[in-house]
Amino acid sequence: MQDTMESRYADAQLWAREAGRITLKYFQDETLQVDRKGDDSPVTAGDRDSETYLREMILDKYPRDSIVGEEFGEHQGESDFRWILDPIDGTKSFIHGVPLYGTLVGVECEGRPEIGVIEIPGLDERVHAMRGGGAWLQRGNAEATRASVSGVKELSQAMLVTTGSRSFASRDAAAVYDRLDASVRLTRTWGDCYGYLLVAVGRADIMIDPYLNVWDAAAVAPVLNEAGGEFVDWRGEASIRGGDGIGANRELLEQVVEITRSYPAPS
Repeated sequence: MQDTMESRYADAQLWAREAGRITLKYFQDETLQVDRKGDDSPVTAGDRDSETYLREMILDKYPRDSIVGEEFGEHQGESDFRWILDPIDGTKSFIHGVPLYGTLVGVECEGRPEIGVIEIPGLDERVHAMRGGGAWLQRGNAEATRASVSGVKELSQAMLVTTGSRSFASRDAAAVYDRLDASVRLTRTWGDCYGYLLVAVGRADIMIDPYLNVWDAAAVAPVLNEAGGEFVDWRGEASIRGGDGIGANRELLEQVVEITRSYPAPS
């Protein structure tokens, strides 16, 4: 049983939720210490404790699996499975007491994203998917319901979300943001993984990021794909390692990629 995709899917949901609960112990704590990593990005005890929990659970039940996590790097296993973890996606929101951060758990098999869980602890909401099984939204302990991207087909009618507008300029792509912002009906910076959840459940239509690490993207890709949309990089490739990302339904995605595809991957 423990070698099956289904068991990993069930455990990914369970462990992501518990890891999210761990972050809540530190959420909106005015005494929380914020440290800086080598790239000047923030990190807290909430990030470290949450990822430590996930790693312990994985290694205890699936000791042959590989693990990649934002805070503690890579553990090389022997099986075809790789768990990809982001204990707090949206640490800047987290440290400012904003509940639009998430815990991400993704699972690859033979290099292909198969399982994704986007857990939003501060809202007690999550969306999860396994390849071929659809995407599912759950609030609290209610029964999960099918998640689906919107049917909006034109940029002029779409709602765009992104993590922040400044990051476009930092890779000389301010024109991408400006053009999209001028083309869509509405733009909001409800970002990080929460933006991808919004797209997966049809509340928003497009999510775009100028920069993404593999642990930001691994859980998102299966969710978007199973919700009837797609997750691609700015060149239109279905990759979680392209360095940037777009999530949308297929009709909108083609229009967005027409704008982004001329930009090389971020260095």
